Amino acid sequence: MNAVLFDMDGVLVDSEDYWVAFQREDILPAAVPEQDVDVAETSGMNYREIYDYLETEYGTAISREAFVRRFAAAAEEIYTERVDLLEGLHDLLSELEAAGIPTALVSSSPHDWIAIVTERFDLEDSFDHVISADDIDAASKPAPDVFEYAAAEVGVPAEECLVVEDSENGIEAAARAGTLVVAYRIDAHGDIDRSPADEVVDTPAELRAAVLERTDRYSSH
Repeated sequence: MNAVLFDMDGVLVDSEDYWVAFQREDILPAAVPEQDVDVAETSGMNYREIYDYLETEYGTAISREAFVRRFAAAAEEIYTERVDLLEGLHDLLSELEAAGIPTALVSSSPHDWIAIVTERFDLEDSFDHVISADDIDAASKPAPDVFEYAAAEVGVPAEECLVVEDSENGIEAAARAGTLVVAYRIDAHGDIDRSPADEVVDTPAELRAAVLERTDRYSSH
């Protein structure tokens, strides 16, 4: 493929374990205490849209302001103190750069959360583009909007972009955008539907191999 778009949470950093625990144990019981909401319903969504979704589907027991405050506090702790970087990421990005393949970090998280990750792990200059769902006034994943926008920003047609995603909503969004999708299987999401993906990988080494093999195959033609 001619560009690679990386999701952040669950792919570049192992934050999904912490986010799933936070949602399951903290925010969902507070926001919808009378409902048993599956975390998979909201995984991959922008946190502000999670509130809208919960309010529409179930009705919420806390205010939007309280909801946002809890998420922001959790983000500060998760990204500053807890997460680890995807093994071999710097080398993979260097190989893609050497091959002339543009890259983008594409996340539902806001830019200030993304900045914590890029600064902490020395990634500020590692991507050609850093894109947040906050950059567009459109629907969150599983809608394809953020990946369509990312492809336009990178200047490569969506069908020539490879997306690495982990969540059910993210995989569906990338597939709906017409990209080639590599799904990174992580324990935090359990047995979700990964069927829209073109390939499923289980380890950082498999992820690296899939990305390089796909980009080499197409960039060589």
